[in-house]
Amino acid sequence: MEIYVYGTGCGAGELIDTALDARRVTAFVDPAAKGSFLGRPVIAPQELAGRPLDLLIVAGRQAEAIARELAELGIDENRVLYLKNHLIPAERNRNYALAERVLGKAYVERLRNSERMIRAPLWTQQERIAGPEADNDYVRLKTLEALCLRLDGVPGAVAELGVYRGGFSRWLNLLLPERTLLLFDTFEGFDPTEAQGQGDGFVEAHRNSSVERVLAALPHPEKAAVRQGLFPQTAQGLENERFALVSLDADLEESTYAGLCFFLPRMSEGGYLLLHDYNHPRLPGVRRAVERWEAEHGRLAAVPLCDVNGTLVISV
Repeated sequence: MEIYVYGTGCGAGELIDTALDARRVTAFVDPAAKGSFLGRPVIAPQELAGRPLDLLIVAGRQAEAIARELAELGIDENRVLYLKNHLIPAERNRNYALAERVLGKAYVERLRNSERMIRAPLWTQQERIAGPEADNDYVRLKTLEALCLRLDGVPGAVAELGVYRGGFSRWLNLLLPERTLLLFDTFEGFDPTEAQGQGDGFVEAHRNSSVERVLAALPHPEKAAVRQGLFPQTAQGLENERFALVSLDADLEESTYAGLCFFLPRMSEGGYLLLHDYNHPRLPGVRRAVERWEAEHGRLAAVPLCDVNGTLVISV
């Protein structure tokens, strides 16, 4: 059976870790990546044309754009399964039968009618965050937009620990263009020691990044200061820095705990720390890091969001 997976990021990694053996994948499809992913070749979308194809699993976020691309390539929509339907009212997937044979009925059942439509907030007069990218994690991004409106008069830089490909950094840079944006990441994946026990797909997906890719995603790259390497070593020299807004998205316990220890004492009054994955069922180390910090310093003033991965907003 010829099975292809569109995407080499976190969506594809999660698919491999939870439902599909990578050895069954003929190739991964990605317009930006090259080489291999989890030991399988990576091809450009155009290379799908004319190939025998039984099932194409789209793990990427940009479902609408990918659907248009596949239509132009003449790919039969009955052989395509979209894992992320992008909050559109209509069901995009046409045929679940083959997908159930490959991924199992329980996995595919979770894809049916799993999205919810969300009204735009009334306070949003002129949306700065809009379009398919915002739809992917609407609650998290609109919360960020609302918080940024409250930062007038709050001194300090903006920072993100756990940048990956720059998807969230882009919005930080767009909404707060006058502030320095400090970006902490290896841009080469996790520390192997800390990542022990994580799924191969999850680990491999996070290797697919680079400083160049992140900077290209920023609307104001001149405001970015890249701190490449393992944290907290990369924070040396910033002991006197103050922060108005921090995105902490390190995924794993020790890095998350190190982030809390470094950033929280340096937050300006009125600032916010957004801790991603606090309620993520497959990343329990994030919650454990918070529990450790609270056991040592007291309970945080924090509000959990009902976004996709369970962000915790910490108010200072």
